[in-house]
Amino acid sequence: MSVQPTIVVYGTSWCPDCRRAQRVLETSGVPYTYINIEQDEEAAEYVVQVNNGNRSVPTIIFPDGSILVEPSNRELQQKLA
Repeated sequence: MSVQPTIVVYGTSWCPDCRRAQRVLETSGVPYTYINIEQDEEAAEYVVQVNNGNRSVPTIIFPDGSILVEPSNRELQQKLA
């Protein structure tokens, strides 16, 4: 996978954990790109691929290529620190 310039959050419109993760990023002042996997089949396939066949959201990809899946606020804040 190529290096992304910003954090990419893959999520769905109905997912409360996705909204929570977005709030953490926004309150931390961290820019990110949000991709709704309900509207982007290629993105949905990517999420399934990196999550061993599961459609787990939020799946968050960082510029260094690391991935957090369904992180707690604390996990996400630690990653951002």
